[in-house]
Amino acid sequence: MRPVTIVVLAKAPQPGYAKTRLIPALGAEGAARLARWLLDRTLQAALASGLGPVELCAAPDVAHPAIAAWGARPGVILATQGDGDLGARMARAFARALAGGGSALLIGTDAPRLDADVLRAAAQALESHDAVFVPAHDGGYALVGLQRPAPALFEGIAWSTPAVMAQTRAALRRLGLTHAELAPLHDIDEPADLAHLEGLGWTG
Repeated sequence: MRPVTIVVLAKAPQPGYAKTRLIPALGAEGAARLARWLLDRTLQAALASGLGPVELCAAPDVAHPAIAAWGARPGVILATQGDGDLGARMARAFARALAGGGSALLIGTDAPRLDADVLRAAAQALESHDAVFVPAHDGGYALVGLQRPAPALFEGIAWSTPAVMAQTRAALRRLGLTHAELAPLHDIDEPADLAHLEGLGWTG
């Protein structure tokens, strides 16, 4: 299997900045604690997959202690997301990750069941497809992988809506890209989503 870079797109887990839609249920401090837990869990899975280098692509910068601490870990490099909407930031991250050859997987930190096994399965699917996705039950996706840059795939998408995956499938057809989809996972975005943390070790 070719080397696979895993890019983790994440917000710094600071109160009032990360997981703001969960503040009504958890408070600003509680939402930030959950964001930190999700960040740690995601990076542990990325490293455990053994696929290749892991890039933590952070917003607004890499100064937060939780981000900086991961940057000191072997196998993890830090980058900033920069300006633009989500699509622009994802396209830029892929351009950077794919510049040296190989392929790349990009994930957020919202899907705690996206573990090392899912990452390995996605990398395997990417061996025979232009792209791979793990859809989310809310209509978006929790993982996207590419063999080569495809910035047009991230243009004209209504981000943070239930239309994201459907619009992305249309873009894939328009661009003539083959893709694989793995089993969908739950994102943790809204208070009702907290039920999907059961059995994962989150203690609040």
